[in-house]
Amino acid sequence: MRAYEIIQKKRNGNPLDKREIEFLVDGFVKGEIPDYQMAAFLMAVFFRHMNSEETFLLTDIMKNSGDIMDLSEINGVKVDKHSTGGVGDKTTLILAPLVSSCGVNVAKLSGRGLGHTGGTIDKLESIPGFKTSMSKDEWVKQVNEIGVALAGQTANLVPADKKIYALRDVTATVDEISLIASSIMSKKLAGGSDAFVLDVKMGSGAFMKDLKDAVNLSKTMVSIAKLAGKKAAAMITDMDKPLGNKVGNALEVIESVEILKGQGPDDLREICFNLGGKMLEYGLDIAQEKAHKMLVDSIETGKALNKFSEFISCQGGETEFIENPEILLNCKGIYSFKAEKTGYIQNMDTEKVGIAAMILGAGRAKKEDIIDFSVGFDFMKKTTDKVEIGEEILKIYYNDDEKLNESLEILNESLMIGDTEPEKTPLIFDIIQ
Repeated sequence: MRAYEIIQKKRNGNPLDKREIEFLVDGFVKGEIPDYQMAAFLMAVFFRHMNSEETFLLTDIMKNSGDIMDLSEINGVKVDKHSTGGVGDKTTLILAPLVSSCGVNVAKLSGRGLGHTGGTIDKLESIPGFKTSMSKDEWVKQVNEIGVALAGQTANLVPADKKIYALRDVTATVDEISLIASSIMSKKLAGGSDAFVLDVKMGSGAFMKDLKDAVNLSKTMVSIAKLAGKKAAAMITDMDKPLGNKVGNALEVIESVEILKGQGPDDLREICFNLGGKMLEYGLDIAQEKAHKMLVDSIETGKALNKFSEFISCQGGETEFIENPEILLNCKGIYSFKAEKTGYIQNMDTEKVGIAAMILGAGRAKKEDIIDFSVGFDFMKKTTDKVEIGEEILKIYYNDDEKLNESLEILNESLMIGDTEPEKTPLIFDIIQ
């Protein structure tokens, strides 16, 4: 078997079998197949695509390239939640303790942010002392003791995906549905959970810009999970504006606490209740109506907030910020971004908002960039809202004047104010299961 013939076969639009995909992936990971041949294969997939069987085979082969987490020591159904990435998306910080407080064990591995999207691990590391690196034994032990643990992915979890993704990133082959789905689901399946709730973001701040692509990705990921014998549902949710009001690591931790206290913005609460409801449905085998009531009761009685505090403390984090959030906001200044005219916010290019936050220091342009945890945005107004001239749209938390000015330029490009009230779009477009 030769890589040349496999590349040619896919280039001509023919499906590959397990032996052929395995030969390419294993050979590339071992260094036996060079970058230029794998790059040619990825480009062939980009134009010719993979069918559902090929996509599952690629996912399964990548999953088996490294560590596979065994969660059999944890009682009950293990449900994982994954987001495809957005701006202001802090749902994991809320859902992990909230769902755990309702009786479903949450053992979750999360990643860091890169580019305009944030990462859960970065947000948690804005909490003084919080430890995101745990051994598998520590991770499992904590879930059995308190019902929730959240850590960074191990270095040897799906090494094939790490190596292939790095090549996709420099060969313009990132945005292909079967490659995206296999990358995501290989890590999810290696994480060892029994069921998955997938939050597929769609809009200007997401990787999926339109509904057709979001539906295709959702169906592909759900299909992979089912072929692997797992339950899965995908919710397609809006990312044409930031989720919630706060963008930036410490700011998003603060807003998560607000939700767990029964406060915070309506859009973030609604998304969390829908995702959390599906997690409880899979974990406890209950109807959505009962699941929703359990989530509401947990917040109203303080159980969810107590579980959050216990979770932070167990992983070494200081908990004083829960009642004194300003502890986390050690920034040089706060700039008031105001409307230059009266009207309605017609559009908010959310990818540019994420880039503006990244430039402030809230994210990374390159993997080695250092995060500034305290910077970010707090929105008073978002798309469809009416604003008066001189009215504050958002506060900018910053530490560097030059970065502030660069961020302001991009924010000005991202917002469009017009005379007519724009039509409101749904928060959840579809559910695929």
